[in-house]
Amino acid sequence: MHQPIGVFDSGYGGLTVLRELVSVLPAYDYLYLGDNARTPYGTRSFETVYEYTLECVTYLFEQGCPLVIVACNTASAKALRNIQQLDLPGMYPGLTSGEPALGTLPTRRVLGVIRPTAEIIGQYTQSGHVGILATNGTVTSESYLVEIDKFFPELAITQEACPMWVPLIENGESDHPGADYFVKQHIDRLLNRDPHIDTLLLACTHYPLLLPKLRAILPDHIQTISQGPIIAQSLANYLARHPDIADQCSQQGKRQFLTTDSPAEFSRQASLFWGEPVVAGKVVF
Repeated sequence: MHQPIGVFDSGYGGLTVLRELVSVLPAYDYLYLGDNARTPYGTRSFETVYEYTLECVTYLFEQGCPLVIVACNTASAKALRNIQQLDLPGMYPGLTSGEPALGTLPTRRVLGVIRPTAEIIGQYTQSGHVGILATNGTVTSESYLVEIDKFFPELAITQEACPMWVPLIENGESDHPGADYFVKQHIDRLLNRDPHIDTLLLACTHYPLLLPKLRAILPDHIQTISQGPIIAQSLANYLARHPDIADQCSQQGKRQFLTTDSPAEFSRQASLFWGEPVVAGKVVF
């Protein structure tokens, strides 16, 4: 039976990833779930983020999704590894660390946003100095430091937590002059710590909405990297390598949106991230 690819985020930011997935892989069906009732995840404990993420991933599996993309850096940092290595084998006997035993169908997979980004971030920098802008939760997890070191141990990585950026974006202030102070504050702080940075990774799926302000502030030699295109190409490669998963994913070009909070509010806010009107349904856990 063919079912949509699930895309999960703590709120709206994952829509910037979904937009790129649709751009690269438009034929596939997607089911998006935003846990808006419990956002933000960035300030919550590892245990709480893991609990919430597992609940949402399990829900998407129950809807038939053979593959779930955790399009949230905080959830990827604090929950993904445990779900892949500890929970999937229990949910689907025959799975070990997310890999299927021969003859075991259906398979279920969960992918995140940190590993695909870490695998290629070194290709962007000339100076070997990379800055990471993220939530408190992603920064304190040190997941990017660990993952990037596996592929590019020679890089100098400097992280900066930007706790005000998500609230600014979700309150519709991202394009207003009042946001300038908070954007510049963190950029100045980051570049003061490492003036050799030539590449900035936006390690939160909300942050692409701040790109106009970032480009106005940053020197010309510093480039900003959004994760959406990286994740989309990574998924395309993954499906090509795993036809057993690709064959389970439906391809009728459908998009469905769900939220754990008010569908009307989600639909209103989501258009800012999605780029066109959204009509959402509600999930109650």
